[in-house]
Amino acid sequence: MIQKILIVLISSSLSSAVFSSEMEDDPLLAKVMVAQFETRMTDFSETSAVLDAQAWLGKDLNKLWLKTDIEFDNDNVGEAEFQALYSRAIASFWDIQVGWRTDIRPEPNRNWAVIGLQGLAPYWFEIEANAFIGDDGRTAARLEAEYEVLLTQQLILTPDFEVNVYGKDDAATGTGAGVSDLELGLRLRYEIRREFAPYIGVNWTKKFGQTAQFARDEGIASNDLQFVVGIRVWF
Repeated sequence: MIQKILIVLISSSLSSAVFSSEMEDDPLLAKVMVAQFETRMTDFSETSAVLDAQAWLGKDLNKLWLKTDIEFDNDNVGEAEFQALYSRAIASFWDIQVGWRTDIRPEPNRNWAVIGLQGLAPYWFEIEANAFIGDDGRTAARLEAEYEVLLTQQLILTPDFEVNVYGKDDAATGTGAGVSDLELGLRLRYEIRREFAPYIGVNWTKKFGQTAQFARDEGIASNDLQFVVGIRVWF
């Protein structure tokens, strides 16, 4: 099923790219954004590292997006997710995105077809809303939101939010049906340059329902408050 969906998505992407290439006044552009590259500390004995990065290549209406979210725990990869998406502008500040997501960690690997929206909501909230369809009747959804508060021209406070929902239990990967987990963050960055900004902050995560029970069975806390130190880079 996923393979058929991907073939349709890739064909649509190629046909759109050909049409776009005919527009001489629409240059090919690219951007790489490392939104979070940070160390998270519950206390000085428990630390983890997180990489949240995106890159896109394309023109005004059509782009190829690559996204990755990796968490290292005790020098091991605890979670790793990659997405490859075709993005099409459908309104001012809004794109529809379709493509493929793979979860490398935790094992076993899970693959999903993706459809979602990304853009700026009223009052300049950055929003990502995605639905996922996997093998064996698996489904999931994710909502992410971020807002920037300019304290000065260089000092910026950023609250962010993420919630994941799954259609059914998946004991092999430790995810339960319903609202699976919630993450809230608050980061204060200083832009030495617009393209380079170190930051500090706090990050709170909580697991719910069967996901929390799976975590407790593995001796893992169902909620955690962490102090974070990191850098944000784009070019």
